[in-house]
This record gives sequence, structure tokens and C-alpha cells, in this order.
Amino acid sequence: MILSVANLQKAFGEEVIFTDVSFQVQEHEKLAIVGNNGCGKSTLLKVIVGQEPSDRGSVVFAKDSTYGYLAQYQDADYKGSIWDYVYHAREDILEMERMLRGMEADMTTKTGAELEQLMESYHNLSHRFSLLEGESYESRVTGILKGLGFVEEDFSKTMAELSGGQKTRVALSRLLVSSPDLLLLDEPINHLDLRSIEWLENFLLNYKGAVMIVAHDRYFLDRTVQRVIDLSGKKAHDYKGNYSAFMQQKDLFMLTQQREYEKQQKKIAHEEAVIEKLQSFNREKSIRRAESRKKLLDKMEVMDKPVSEDTQMNLTLSALSTSGKDVLSVSGLAKSFGDRQLFSDVSFEIKRGDRVALIGDNGIGKSTILKIINGLIPADRGVVKLGTGVTIGYYDQEQQLFDEDKTLFEEMQDTYPNMDNTRVRNTLAAFLFTGEDVYKKIRDLSGGERGRISLAKLMLSGANFLILDEPTNHLDMESKEILEHALQGYDGTLLYVSHDRYFVNQTAERILDLTSLGLAEYLGNYDYYLQKRETIRTDFGLANDAKKTEETAVSEASGKMDWKEQKARQAAQRKLDRAREQIEEKIEALEEKLSELDAAFLDPEIATNSAKLNELGREHQKIQTELEELYEEWETFA
Repeated sequence: MILSVANLQKAFGEEVIFTDVSFQVQEHEKLAIVGNNGCGKSTLLKVIVGQEPSDRGSVVFAKDSTYGYLAQYQDADYKGSIWDYVYHAREDILEMERMLRGMEADMTTKTGAELEQLMESYHNLSHRFSLLEGESYESRVTGILKGLGFVEEDFSKTMAELSGGQKTRVALSRLLVSSPDLLLLDEPINHLDLRSIEWLENFLLNYKGAVMIVAHDRYFLDRTVQRVIDLSGKKAHDYKGNYSAFMQQKDLFMLTQQREYEKQQKKIAHEEAVIEKLQSFNREKSIRRAESRKKLLDKMEVMDKPVSEDTQMNLTLSALSTSGKDVLSVSGLAKSFGDRQLFSDVSFEIKRGDRVALIGDNGIGKSTILKIINGLIPADRGVVKLGTGVTIGYYDQEQQLFDEDKTLFEEMQDTYPNMDNTRVRNTLAAFLFTGEDVYKKIRDLSGGERGRISLAKLMLSGANFLILDEPTNHLDMESKEILEHALQGYDGTLLYVSHDRYFVNQTAERILDLTSLGLAEYLGNYDYYLQKRETIRTDFGLANDAKKTEETAVSEASGKMDWKEQKARQAAQRKLDRAREQIEEKIEALEEKLSELDAAFLDPEIATNSAKLNELGREHQKIQTELEELYEEWETFA
């Protein structure tokens, strides 16, 4: 065991953030802390490392163990270079190297017993230095910095020259170089591009120590963790497996919890009715029986009501009109800012019903392409042509299309002047803006709130071509899933930029990969893209210009052959989902029947009728057997 957390509680004022949080972390274990925004994930990490006090409970690290903590925001006040800051993360290794070099110099001046003693000390220190991989320390520092997106020209920069995101990457580099027994990482990939995220995934998979991660990237969690701690309902719930396994287990857990709660509530209501009836007889014997039953009822451990899903957004997307078959044609597009060319000769087409994700490294020009399509900035060269009957709904990740002086209510009303006040309020409520929240000024909104109001406007637009720029930024995991389901049911055409690979995997049927060497196309989701990319790409770029045309053609041909197979798999998955829903409906009906039988057993008239009791007992056993079989069948879908 590397860490023990027992009965932690934390409140800010009268608001309890979490309570009775207990878990242990074993050596070499990789786990995630997940939960909706505001549930206390970051606060929990701060309590564990001592940056926040707990109100109750204990945090104990294993004796002589080390830990490293990466906060979401960095304010490193270091005057030297990036290289020096990261390189000096392990002063113990650097000191050993200095001592070894000093011993080597002394060997030239020592003789006899002094030399023998020095040689023995040198041998022992060399062995310790080798165990710490000191010989490769400098190359390890270089590899980590490059893996997290820095180039050698950056190494001499100072912290003062860096953006907030770059400072976080430097802090993460130093942390990885320091190699503590336990890494505690709060949103480590927020400022990484896809290539760097993939590098970090592989690094953590091979990391010898334990890792605890707070992250919203579900694809990242699927690849890196084998255990999930869910902070929901102010409690910690522990699940084995990666994020996808956790979601399946949580669905079953919530279903079971809801049924157990409803069953107990019915039992309580029944007992209260029986007690009231006994008391109404007003006889000494019946009153004693009522008191006895009431004592048993008072001793019952009443379940908390499972957390309601009423706090989720209500998002439905539909097109009010149908576009022509040809939705968008982009030909020979090029854009530069000053001397820096983002891209050139970018060409692609989008047909009605396409679901296309545009991916690529940070700064490659993905958002710029979307802005050019929407007419927000001009292209240097190239043609953008929209098809017949196309209406665009645009989601801007920078949220620059708002009037900062308007309230939420005014923003919605001015955008849709024909919508009455009641519908404005209902729409805002669907996106968690209720009461006085609707009179907040746009300028006072958080990033997440701006994202939600943008999605609300998008829902009402009725556009048949949605263009989305990082739509999952600032959304918690449940809200991301709601958006995914809405897009899966959307009957229009979709083009978006996203670094959220899980989201891409769920919603894209075609991927455009923008690199410095051009645009590669893959006819499938993100998993398909990864599979095919390995055969035609090296180092996240086309192998070379000479092979580019041939290999892209191979990829596209292969993609077209697999397209029908993928559509068939998706149809099969929908059938499986429906079959699981039907089983859940049967389980609910049988649970209801069991509750009715339990109530019948307590009926005084039936209690004295042995024939009826036997009949009810046989029926009860039959339903129990059916339920066991249904639960086993349900688990085969999980």
C-alpha cells in the first residue's frame, strides 16, 4: 500500500463537498477520480497532498514513500530556463554524478590502501547511480520535454516567456522526471495535443510507480487506468476496470440502488399503514403489536435516495429543413498569419448526412478552417462553396459571438425574437439556468456556462449543418454523454473539431487528419483511424511526401471496403442495446410483482390461510428464479 485515505470529509461553509471518503492505493496501481464538475475531485487531491485541510478523516502515505502533485494551474516563479527547471528535478542523481566525477579525479592522486578504499566507494556509488538510471538521465529529460510537445529551441526559454498551458507542461515534465512513488495528476492533458497525449498514455502505462488521475478525457482514462473512484452524491464509490467498465458497472449499480430504494420505501409505507391500522383497533394487544413493529421500523437503516438525474441538460438536436446532397466543397484552401503558414492546398467535400471530425496537432489551423467556412475570416487562397438549402449552426469554442452586456434571457430572446418568455425560460432551464440565473450578464459567465448557453442556442437553431469547434470543452462527463446522444440522433450533417477522442469515437463516421504535410482522410471513427494510421503513418505524420499520395489512396480504398462492415456493426450494437432495455423492463415488472407479494404475505387474512400462503410462496420462488436468470442475461450485455 502506498496511500490510505480514511473517512475524509470536506465542506466550504455549510456546503459539504464530500464525506466519508475512504480508499487505498496500492503500489504500481493506476486509478482515476471521476465525477461531475463541482463534486470535489480537485479538492480531494489538494486534501491528500496537504494543500487543503480536511474537516475529518486521515491521509497516510507509506513510510519513506514519495509523491508528486500536478495542479491544474501553475505559477512557477523560476528565473532560469525550462531545461534547468526540469533537469534539476533530481538533485540526488546530479549530486551522485558530481561525486563520481570527483572520485575519478582523485584516483589519479591516490595509491595503496587509500586507492583501494576509494575504488570500493566508487563501485558502491556507481551501482546506486546505475540503479537510478543515472547514465541516461539527460536523455530522459530531453525525451520527456519533447514528448510533451517542446522542441529543442524551447529549452532555453524562461518561465516568464511561457503561456499558462506551457507552464503546466513544464511542471508535468519536471514531475515525470522526478519519478515519485505516487503521481497525483489534476487534468494533466488539458494543454496537450493528440500526439503528446498519446505519448503520455504510453509513459504512464510503463510507469513503475502508482498514478492517481483526475481527467475528463474518457479515452485517456480507458487506456491508462484499471480502477475508478466515482465521487457522486458526496460519497466515493470504488469500481474495478477502466472508464468504460466503470460506466457499465455504474449503470447496474444505479439500477439496483433505485430498485432497492423503491422497495424499501414501499416496505416502510406498508409498515406505517399496518401500524396505523393496529393502533386504530384500540385494543391493548393490537397497540402492543403496533409498538413492537414501530420499534423495528425505527431501527431500520433507511437508504438515501439515489442521486437524481434531474440536474442533467436536456439536449435535442433536429434539422427543420433538408439540404441538398452536396453540403460543402472546400478546394485549394490556404491560410497564413504573417510569415507563418498554417496550411495550404486543403481540399475536401461533405455530403448530406456525413459526420466528420477534423483532428490534428494544436496550432495546425483546424479552428481557422471552421472560421473560414463560416465567413468569419478570409482565406488567402481557395474556394469554399455551400450546397443548396444548407443552413449552418456554428458553435464557437472562443464564445466570441455573444454580446457581453446582455443577460442570458436577452441573448436568447434577441436571437429568437418569435419565442415567447415561457419557452425562453424552459429552454434555459433545460440547460441548468433557473431562477435568477437567467438574468446573469454574459460577461459574468464561466467557461462551462458559456458552453451551455451556446448549446442552448444551437438546439433552437434548427440548422441542417452543424459546425462545432471543441464542443465538449468545459462540459462534465455526463453532459458530454448527453451531447453525444443528441448528435447520434441528429438528422442533419455534422463537421467538428475536437481533441476529445472518446467523443470522436462515439460521433464521427469519417476523420480528416490535418498535418503539416497535408490532409489525410479515414472512413471510420477514432479507433479505426488509429488502426489504419499505424499502417501508413510514422511519428504522427505522413512518412514522406513521395509516399503520401500512394499511402493515402491505400487508406481510402481500405476504408471504403470496411465501411459496410462498420455500419453493420453499428446496427448490431443498436439491437443489443434494445435487447438490454427490454430485459431491464422485465426486471422492473418482476420487482414490482415481488413487492406486491411481500405485501400480500403481511395481510392478516392471508397469514392464516396455509393454502394461499403456499401458493404465494411458489409464485414468489418462481419470480425469484426468473429474476436471477434475467440478471445473468443482463450482465452478458454489460
